[in-house]
Amino acid sequence: MRLQDVAIIGASGLIGRKILQLLHDRNFPLGRVIPIASENSEGKILSFGGKNLKCEILTEEIFKGIELAFFSAGASVSNKWVPEAVKSGCLVIDNSSAFRMDIDVPLVVPEVNRKDIFKHKGIIANPNCSTIQLVMILKPLHDLYKINRVVVSTYQSVAGSGYKGINALNNELKGIQDVKSPFAHQIAFNALPHVDVFFDDGYTKEEHKMVHETRKIMCVKDLKITSTCVRIPTIGGHSESVNLEFDKKFDLNEVREALSKFPGVVVEDDPVNNKYPMPISSEDKDEVFVGRIRRDESIKNGLNLWIVSDSVRKGGALNAVQVAEEFLKGK
Repeated sequence: MRLQDVAIIGASGLIGRKILQLLHDRNFPLGRVIPIASENSEGKILSFGGKNLKCEILTEEIFKGIELAFFSAGASVSNKWVPEAVKSGCLVIDNSSAFRMDIDVPLVVPEVNRKDIFKHKGIIANPNCSTIQLVMILKPLHDLYKINRVVVSTYQSVAGSGYKGINALNNELKGIQDVKSPFAHQIAFNALPHVDVFFDDGYTKEEHKMVHETRKIMCVKDLKITSTCVRIPTIGGHSESVNLEFDKKFDLNEVREALSKFPGVVVEDDPVNNKYPMPISSEDKDEVFVGRIRRDESIKNGLNLWIVSDSVRKGGALNAVQVAEEFLKGK
């Protein structure tokens, strides 16, 4: 693959730093690397493969000659600057919610819908972190049995709120009340059924994201899916309790085999020996881990699962880098 001149917008943030690390660790074919941050971080030095890179700020000229841009600075920044990057001939992989549900923008998890990468018109959207790990599990099972209904409850780490979330938890554990906390209530020793803003229907924006993004990625517009999203005081990864109702009978051994063979999925399902996925053991891992695989005897063709994945890695930075890698490989 030929070298790419790359910009990372939001480079000093949690996802941006991880993208930088992964581009180096995965030997991405890089030419120039330009880290871009807010005015508050202008001039900040970031480490990259033993070198020091100085953060720049966004300008219309910054994208000239840039072939690939990773945006991870929030929807407001993406809405303003992604069109400018595209005008400059840059392919944008956007990690915000700005374009995910745009009919002309592919929403991609490479293991699930790689072909959609090549339908882009300058922008490819990276899904919500909780959605990514969910569809990695749904895809092989839907191909086998057709899923009629999904009920998912999330247990999301504070890393989903970036450095502010991690700092708030750490400060509260030290007895320091963090006035910059992104959470409505204390997060330490607590669980908040509140991720993102509430809508008039009583659901949060995060819960809406999971429903609509899952349908789009899976290309099942009428998929029955409902979600409850909860923030918990962990840092490693996001966990999800998933209940599925299939269209036909299923075999548990076949379920485990299909999941274990799916790229990027690891089955950890030995409860007798206390082996099951946990946030702490998923931290900084590429894979989506699945366990507690068992029948739901309360409904016909029902299955229960427990899945965990690092929300910063596969749930954000890694998926974006994988999209870029697959794009460069071509159809």
